[in-house]
Amino acid sequence: MIPHVSRLLELWRIAAHYRLDTLFPAEDLPEKAQRIMAIIRLHPAAWSSKERHNPLKLKLALEEMGPLAIKLGQLLSTRRDLIPPEVLSQLVLLQDRVKPYAVDVLKQRIQDSLKADLNTLFARFDEQPLAAASVAQVHTAALHDGREVVVKVTRPDIRQQILQDFEILQWLGDKLESRLEAARALHLSEIIQDYRQTILNELDLTLEAENTRLMRHNFTGSSMMYVPEVYMDSKDVMVAERITGVPISDTATFDRLGMDRADLAEKGLTIFFTQVFRDNFFHADMHPGNVFVETLNPSNPRYIALDCAIMGELSKQDQMTVARMLLAVMNSNFMQLIQIVHQAGWIPPGTDQDALAREMRRTVGPMVSKPMDQLDFAGILLQVMDIARRFRLEIPPQLMLLLKTLVHVEGLGTDLYPQLDIWKLAKPILTEWVKANMNPIKNIKEIGQQIPDLLLGAQDLPSLMIDSLNGLKNQSAWQERQLREMQNLRLQMQQQQRRSWIFASIMAILLAIAIIAPWYVSVVLLVLSGLLALWRLA
Repeated sequence: MIPHVSRLLELWRIAAHYRLDTLFPAEDLPEKAQRIMAIIRLHPAAWSSKERHNPLKLKLALEEMGPLAIKLGQLLSTRRDLIPPEVLSQLVLLQDRVKPYAVDVLKQRIQDSLKADLNTLFARFDEQPLAAASVAQVHTAALHDGREVVVKVTRPDIRQQILQDFEILQWLGDKLESRLEAARALHLSEIIQDYRQTILNELDLTLEAENTRLMRHNFTGSSMMYVPEVYMDSKDVMVAERITGVPISDTATFDRLGMDRADLAEKGLTIFFTQVFRDNFFHADMHPGNVFVETLNPSNPRYIALDCAIMGELSKQDQMTVARMLLAVMNSNFMQLIQIVHQAGWIPPGTDQDALAREMRRTVGPMVSKPMDQLDFAGILLQVMDIARRFRLEIPPQLMLLLKTLVHVEGLGTDLYPQLDIWKLAKPILTEWVKANMNPIKNIKEIGQQIPDLLLGAQDLPSLMIDSLNGLKNQSAWQERQLREMQNLRLQMQQQQRRSWIFASIMAILLAIAIIAPWYVSVVLLVLSGLLALWRLA
């Protein structure tokens, strides 16, 4: 059964009201997309709509559709290589220019959440929002000691809508998994569940505050990135240090201040790999509204990380797998790439690994020899997903957040410095990391550090062995009891079957006698009653 039909009808109405079917010329769309556009036009809201020529109709529609639609718009806003300029200009506004909600409601929300009067908390509070996004909006203020701060406050009453939309997405994911092998290979339902939890976590600003503090600790004293300090936080409010900078997309300011955009792009990529491999804690929502650059020192600018609500982590095994895969691609060693994927358990038994290596070489090989401005990472990623579908590869859901982040990073890098040689910069970083983590001396030291824990655990070993043996004994007794019960049940079924066969045979004979000689009916009934008595005794 389709969940939340009323919500689906509402989304259809919004798309029709804003005439989203007119965003692109029909002849430029694939056939399936044309069918969707035709469905939009069928809604009565499209017939009387005056929004057809509204230059902001996509932005307004996504705002009205809610947080998940805005998130999609933010992701697409980093892809200048894929989105037409007139559409992109609307999506960029979704990074920090979503329609704000009433300031009176916001003030009361701050006071209720921090349990203090606004005048007690701040010496000054600016009612005009500095930024407004899908989940929260930001206002500037000053503390009583003179420190300038930003106050982030979550939007009220959006949790229920997010839950509804994810139930619809989950239903769609389940349907796609049941019909498409590619969806099963991607573990689409698990990805949707993980992303659901990620977005719900974003509604709790205490988690963002903790993420920000950890990220700040990881980059303390760094010449590459600065993370603002958090002063106060609660579930709905976070008060943090105000920074001075411009969004990463403001290339005009970089040129005006004489910043080295190539150096800035290299710093950004180094920061990304540092987060993924050194810290195993990476920013997974890197649209331009969340990544700023300092302007105080144009000769040596630092990045500024904002909105640490959505963070990614990988297991140690997945970290090593990703690093070795990237190095194999950089070295154009695709047989090694397949071996690494096989060792990770992503390739099902019986797969033609030579054919898979040829497909990866054909698809991924051209990436290594091209600069960033000639790469279509999103397109290559889709081709890789198609290969995964055809060869039935298993792609762990935890890697999808990393792939989403890579799409962001590539989009930002293409805007900042299109000639950036991503492979030349990444190769020494990854090589050094892999060597360090495969160093036998380091591994022996790590084992040595665990010896005290192992010794302490050894004290419990006898009791653990006794518990395990008792568990096996109990399990064996339980299995024997289950086996006896099954044997008894089988015996009862056999007896029941035999009785039923005998009774049916006798009834058939008696019925035939009754038909042939009706005057024997009384005799038949007498015999039948005797048989029933014997049946009960049996």
